[in-house]
Amino acid sequence: MSKQFVIEAVMLAIYGELTQPGQPVEYLIPVSSLYELEELVHNPEPLMPDPDDEQHVRKMMAQLVQFFHDPFNRKRMEKALVAPWSRLSFPFPNDVTITVVQTEDTALWGELFDPIETVLLLTAIHFQVPLLTDQIEWQDRILEYVIPVQFYDIEDYEFALEQVDP
Repeated sequence: MSKQFVIEAVMLAIYGELTQPGQPVEYLIPVSSLYELEELVHNPEPLMPDPDDEQHVRKMMAQLVQFFHDPFNRKRMEKALVAPWSRLSFPFPNDVTITVVQTEDTALWGELFDPIETVLLLTAIHFQVPLLTDQIEWQDRILEYVIPVQFYDIEDYEFALEQVDP
């Protein structure tokens, strides 16, 4: 059985080791995170401090966008992701499954979290799956506002794989 984590799409492009976990892993990604990924691909502002890393990350982001824009995959998503909390899984190499989730943003936390943070939190809570992130300030706000979600810093990914029960 796969270990499950909620994650935003851009994290898969930035952290390549997430796509080579060494054991079955399923990443739940809110569909709005895919839209954000597309916006980031076209944004000229640098994402990474090192130019070589920037080029690699942009290439990975473009590949993910292209995968989900493939007519067959796009059509599958349009048909499957109609109702709130519906999901559609895509198998990837190395025992990775990406499950796109049609989230229901209830604006539960108003101005405390941005829209992507909100849908990630709601997805983690709805499916009772831990969240993976590299954003320390967001982790601090999750703790400060006592949001009922388990999360792991991406630096602790190997530890998270050991801890999460499928």
